[in-house]
Amino acid sequence: MDKVKNAEVVLSNKNYLAEAKTRNHFLTIDEPVASGGDDNGPTPVEYLLTAIGGCVSITLRMYAERKGWDVGKITVNVFQKEEQTSEGIKKWLEEDISFEKEITEDQKKRLLVIAGKCPVAKMVKGETLIESKII
Repeated sequence: MDKVKNAEVVLSNKNYLAEAKTRNHFLTIDEPVASGGDDNGPTPVEYLLTAIGGCVSITLRMYAERKGWDVGKITVNVFQKEEQTSEGIKKWLEEDISFEKEITEDQKKRLLVIAGKCPVAKMVKGETLIESKII
């Protein structure tokens, strides 16, 4: 079976600084100073939140274009939330989605369903198996 998409991440010997390569793009990953890093780039969680927001906005744009809807600029803010419960810390993500142009209630309902079909969000929800191996 061929690998369709991949990202290579190499953690340096300098605290938590990592360099990632995907296709022809290079990314820097790090932790904030308060967490022992040097704050040279977003954290892995920040990249995940960005990936979800990017995927949701692109998915919504593709759907709106197919429907002929002019929704203008699409903004997706993704937040990681957590609270202490009797069973421990509960974590979840929240998305605030807004459109530059006015949309109807029916469009809102449909777009909300479509937002949940974003491939990255589906992965995070547990629909993608991760097989790890040491080579």
